[in-house]
Amino acid sequence: MSTGTTPRRDDAPSAPGEGTDPRRWRALALLGFVQFMFVIDMTVVNVALPRIQDDLGMSRAGLAWVVNGYVLMAGGLLLFGGRLADLFGRRRIFMTGVVIFAVASVTSGAAVNSEMLIFSRFLQGVGEAIAAPAALGMVFLLFSEPADRVKAVGIWGGLSGIAGTLGPVVGGLIANDTSWRWIFYINVPVTIFALIMVPRLVSETRMERRGQRLDFTGMLTATGGLVAIVYGLLQAAERSWGAWQVLVPLLGGVALLGLMVLIEARASAPLIPLRFFANRTRAVGYLVGLALSCAFFGFTFLVTLFEQQVLGYSPLKGGLSFIPVGLGIAFGVGLSTGMIPKLGVKPVIIIGLIGASAGLIYTSMIDVDATYTASIMPGMIVLGLFFGLAMPGTANTALWKVTTQDTGLASAMQNVMQQVGGALGLSVLVALALRFGNSQLGEGAAPAVAATEGYALSLRIAAGVLLVCAVVVLLALERITVSPELTGAPRKSEPEQVAGDPTPTH
Repeated sequence: MSTGTTPRRDDAPSAPGEGTDPRRWRALALLGFVQFMFVIDMTVVNVALPRIQDDLGMSRAGLAWVVNGYVLMAGGLLLFGGRLADLFGRRRIFMTGVVIFAVASVTSGAAVNSEMLIFSRFLQGVGEAIAAPAALGMVFLLFSEPADRVKAVGIWGGLSGIAGTLGPVVGGLIANDTSWRWIFYINVPVTIFALIMVPRLVSETRMERRGQRLDFTGMLTATGGLVAIVYGLLQAAERSWGAWQVLVPLLGGVALLGLMVLIEARASAPLIPLRFFANRTRAVGYLVGLALSCAFFGFTFLVTLFEQQVLGYSPLKGGLSFIPVGLGIAFGVGLSTGMIPKLGVKPVIIIGLIGASAGLIYTSMIDVDATYTASIMPGMIVLGLFFGLAMPGTANTALWKVTTQDTGLASAMQNVMQQVGGALGLSVLVALALRFGNSQLGEGAAPAVAATEGYALSLRIAAGVLLVCAVVVLLALERITVSPELTGAPRKSEPEQVAGDPTPTH
């Protein structure tokens, strides 16, 4: 961080490094529930799309933007939201994002035409992008003891994984029993409760700016680059990779991010300090987070297609079938937070990656005669268990040696990797499955057989990606253990405050 920036706490009775905040676990429960809502809203709408189409007379392209608009804004604005939280106060920015999300939820539920719903979904994504990095930043600072922080960040990562599997279940239950509009209205009491309780449970924290101004040039290039890349990946799920609708945004996004690097290297107060990316351990953590999200979202979408198109499941039955994944994640997170203090982060992540790939490989053995109990559920349980095992270590690695000034930025980077990884899973893996299936059709295979072989191939590719990541972790990640003696409190002589580092050993 540039010279002259130090962390500031406005009203903290027991800020990180100054004692243990007795409110921390209640605050984690509240913030985690809000994050759970954010993640669910990415997928909760999927099963209600047919009813939305009938009520509002939407085209298929319009329906796609009901889903993609949220993802596009949430992924593209995360870095900006994270830096806003660092500069202007994490609690303040979190509450601002929650208000935006609440307003957008009301207008989504009240939508009278397709344009109103699509705009509201874009606005929901903006609210999440502003609030989510601030929320994880607050969690990171609330837990000053490294052992507690491992548990807290691990629980946070596990909640996101569980929410990703429960979205279709919640959406199906609501849409079947009431109106699809309640998929959005149900967010309102959650956001109101959060706005009331957060000031009581979380103290404000921010860096002192001392004349610093927000780096708007860096903000525009970073946000524009991420939005363009996410848009290009979303388009790749529906078109060929050579289509201009895919190539132009992808190349434009890469060019904008390259321009951002040049701008930030010369900025006196950069939006994203380039030294932030110099830490090898964090870089590996971001890579693993991207790969896990790619495999997980790809798995979820491919298995959903298989269940509905080949096995004839209804959307609600398909959503309910993913409950074992959520249960596996919950159990895996619990195991992981107990294993990390004993074994260290590195071996737990490796075990998680290898186990998750085994779940993918098992599921890839599906055929048109597959049954849920024998061919799908075991792979779901294994994938969920080992995905949950890998998530806490990955989340803690991605936040390793992060200064208190940069917690919002680090949280945003972790979320960006998850968003981009999810977009990659939905575009690359699904596109590969569809193309291989079409090639099998051309060779005379029955439609169901061709589709199944395409899904199986992509699941095996996802497993290979996780195995490659396991090798990268083995070779590149430091051995990190949690030292119970560390409290995260810096010495007064330190120029930059580090928010609770795990201890590297060699």
